[in-house]
Amino acid sequence: VSTVVDNAMPFIVSIRSEVVQTSQDIFGRRSEQIGVGAGSGIIIGQSSKELLLVTNEHVISDARKITVTFDDGSEHEAELKGSDVNSDLAVLSIRLSALSKETKSHIRIASLGDSDHVQTGAMAIAIGNALGYGQSTTVGYISATERTITVNNVERSLIQTDAAINPGNSGGALLNVRGEVIGINSVK
Repeated sequence: VSTVVDNAMPFIVSIRSEVVQTSQDIFGRRSEQIGVGAGSGIIIGQSSKELLLVTNEHVISDARKITVTFDDGSEHEAELKGSDVNSDLAVLSIRLSALSKETKSHIRIASLGDSDHVQTGAMAIAIGNALGYGQSTTVGYISATERTITVNNVERSLIQTDAAINPGNSGGALLNVRGEVIGINSVK
């Protein structure tokens, strides 16, 4: 497991999103505060101009600023390329020209596995930015495949694992023992 995790860390990122939260006191006065959320993401591709990442839509929903932290500790602002509330997925991009040579040499593109062939009882490794403190790893097994649940009135068919998924793990990788991404941590 430690070898799989070492190989995966270069394609896992931490995500910090800033949102404006509006509140109203008992006298009707409105005030705005900056709220910060934490999540995770996976580097899934690269073009000649940008690095592409995937995360959960709920990690970046209504964010006015999205900051990505790579495994080498460097931080960069990301741009939202697109999102879908129903699938709870979002694609982010970072300009390659913004990344240092060191960061570019350190990052990797994730290897994608085939989630259609995941079997109940197979080992699963979950990596994510647990509680916003940075990357952590939990290990368990695939408890069920095609588990149907309803979240925000949207029915989804998901992979269920008994690996601990904590706040901040959303958008992080669920890996098989070969280090391939077989899912994205979404629902606790």
